[in-house]
Amino acid sequence: MRMLHTMLRVGNLERSLDFYTQVLGMTLLRRQDYPDGKFTLAFVGYQPESEGAVLELTYNWGVEQYELGTAYGHIALEVPDAYRACEDIRTRGGKVVREAGPMKHGTTVIAFVEDPDGYKVELIQRG
Repeated sequence: MRMLHTMLRVGNLERSLDFYTQVLGMTLLRRQDYPDGKFTLAFVGYQPESEGAVLELTYNWGVEQYELGTAYGHIALEVPDAYRACEDIRTRGGKVVREAGPMKHGTTVIAFVEDPDGYKVELIQRG
């Protein structure tokens, strides 16, 4: 078995695609409309689906907002420099909600950004 993707429901597909591709630098891997079901699926990631897990952005036509709930945590991305990543993300219009710095009770440098729907994305510095 291997992890294929994580699905997020989004309220505005174009806005979310802009965030994940332009702000976080992912690639739109594929996109498909399902008119009979009134939804669109878009897959984004840093490598082809055959090489690693990706994100599936699901847009249910006409649904502009979702309750995120209290069980969901975040997506995590490895970055070489979390401080620089925050600067770059902010420059590209992204929202940094926790500046880069050591995590509580540890030394790993992390930061958090938020996508347009309020989903958190953790940046973990690996050097």
